[in-house]
Amino acid sequence: MNNSKQPSMNMTKTGLVLIFLIVSLTYTIRVLDGYIHVPLLLSAAFAGLIAVMSGYKWEELEAGIVRTISMAMPAILVMLCIGMIVGVWITAGVVPSLIYYGLQILSPGIFLVATCLICAVISLATGSSWTTAATVGIALIGVGQGLGMPLPMVAGAIISGAYFGDKMSPLSDTTNLAPAMAGANLFDHIRHMIFTTGPSLLIALVLYGLLGMRYAGKALDTAGINEMLTALQGSFNISLWMLLPPVIVIAIVVMKVPAVPGLFGGVLVGGLFGIVFQGNSVGDLFMNAYTGYSASTGVEFVDSLLSRGGIEGMYYTIGLILCAMCFGGIMDNADMLKTIAGGIMKFAKSTGSLVVATICTAIATNAVAGDQYLAIVLPGRMFKELYDERGLAPKNLSRILEDSGTLTSPLIPWNTCGAYMHASLGVHPFAYAPYAFLNLINPLVSIFYGFTGITMTKMTDEEFAAYQAGKETV
Repeated sequence: MNNSKQPSMNMTKTGLVLIFLIVSLTYTIRVLDGYIHVPLLLSAAFAGLIAVMSGYKWEELEAGIVRTISMAMPAILVMLCIGMIVGVWITAGVVPSLIYYGLQILSPGIFLVATCLICAVISLATGSSWTTAATVGIALIGVGQGLGMPLPMVAGAIISGAYFGDKMSPLSDTTNLAPAMAGANLFDHIRHMIFTTGPSLLIALVLYGLLGMRYAGKALDTAGINEMLTALQGSFNISLWMLLPPVIVIAIVVMKVPAVPGLFGGVLVGGLFGIVFQGNSVGDLFMNAYTGYSASTGVEFVDSLLSRGGIEGMYYTIGLILCAMCFGGIMDNADMLKTIAGGIMKFAKSTGSLVVATICTAIATNAVAGDQYLAIVLPGRMFKELYDERGLAPKNLSRILEDSGTLTSPLIPWNTCGAYMHASLGVHPFAYAPYAFLNLINPLVSIFYGFTGITMTKMTDEEFAAYQAGKETV
């Protein structure tokens, strides 16, 4: 006779875990002003306790943690490479040169619009919001700071542009993952996203233009800018040649070289330029690739801007991701994520409510599991059958997964994307989130289309007949 307890999970138990997570995070952030690693681990422990008491075996939960962490390992490897790139590129004068020329070309009135468009073009070409943020994004943060622009606004414009390109590029991993989950064609998926992402970008650009107008008439701190330019020239050999490493990295990514070797190539190119143009020693480059660059220009503002990067500088973010993955792994393996999705699905009566349910599930997965890939895969698995039953073409689901799962990921501090953007740009996700207009507007446009039926394409009669025939043979 088998007396082992059968695992069971319900919304009450899952709700207790979510309440514990929210309370512990809120207390740590608001009251203690502390690090969120510990409440994430405590929440993971509490979730594990609830799961074990519900009949799940710890060995299975631990395997789920390891499996979820393994999903985040490519992102962690990319972060290590980005840490090295930032440290080496500052040492080699690449980032200082980008800031130097940016200060001379851009003005406050057009800066936010230009920032969004520059990041959109580069991310579209590379398919990577992360590469965009860690290269030109860092330079644009410096330029914005020099022009007197609030950094949360600058970071929001960078995020909006970077995620537009990431979402629309056929080179992006999420752009390929979403149609794979929904059963859609890649290029049908991209064309269908234009209907939501295009208007969202236009609205975002208008808003950035309006924000920029507030600063257009203000007198520039020419003395401060000249002090920055002098400090940069005094500490680095500023040259147009130093703009080549970012161009080379972008070209490498466009050629579909995998991210890790491509970014490591950027480290090597930056190091070579540092030796040739700045007279850096190999030892200096090795040291700063690990510890980051420590600036001593004599101008405190410039020093705070350039003292960053290195593998060591990524440890906080990597630790945060590991803690989030522990929590997400238990939530997934103990069927808590499915329970949340199932509860949301009960409200999906109409096409509009189905879209809302899909978007809410993706956002909840981003917040609870801390990973944008899970936020695409889980809702994709959960809702595909419902979309098929209602005769909705698969490209509707794939678009909605991107409108929500991809675009809300950088707005959550403990999500892999939010943690990465915080580490790269030096601005907290809660600070830049109100200004990441594309990321906020896009899900709302998607919901609007869901309730109005605009662009919600139906299956053809042949496609629906094929779906029904396939269902009958199962």
